[in-house]
Amino acid sequence: MKYNPLIHHRRSIRLKGYDYGKAGAYFITICCEGRLHRFGKVSGNEMILNESGTIAYNEWINLSDRFSNFELDVFQIMPNHMHGIIVLLDIAAVVGATLSVVQEEDELNSATARVAPTIPDIVGAYKSIVSNACLQLFKSQNKTMGKLWQRNYYEHIIGDESAYQNISNYIKNNPSKWNEDKFHL
Repeated sequence: MKYNPLIHHRRSIRLKGYDYGKAGAYFITICCEGRLHRFGKVSGNEMILNESGTIAYNEWINLSDRFSNFELDVFQIMPNHMHGIIVLLDIAAVVGATLSVVQEEDELNSATARVAPTIPDIVGAYKSIVSNACLQLFKSQNKTMGKLWQRNYYEHIIGDESAYQNISNYIKNNPSKWNEDKFHL
């Protein structure tokens, strides 16, 4: 069913009118459905990943291979959520550099327009890839997984270097602050 504002009354948490494909830094938090501890545990102020946590970790790293305008930055997998900073690059610069290399190698017959993935595209792909891989893991163990992720995710546009440093430190220190974390249940 398509979204109908007369029927569906969910309030969007996205900034109205903002282009989430715009180059910049974005703080992302994605929570597990029901805040279930799916990815491991915190022990001695360190996150210990289980098999599902390892999948979540590796797939976050692989995002930079999947998206040409994505730059890997600070991230942390926690027992029931993950935090990360997504840095989107200017796609025109990325595509232009790629095209000039390809043209120099005489491998390009015609240029095709590329649409830069947005934050929702990247987060959606990540959630889907991790869900599918974890589902396969559960099936191989004859277990039922249920829904892995909550429906939405939290994002914050990082406006300046000071905000970046604060958020980056928060992510890095998340395991040591786990007992105080609002996601700790």
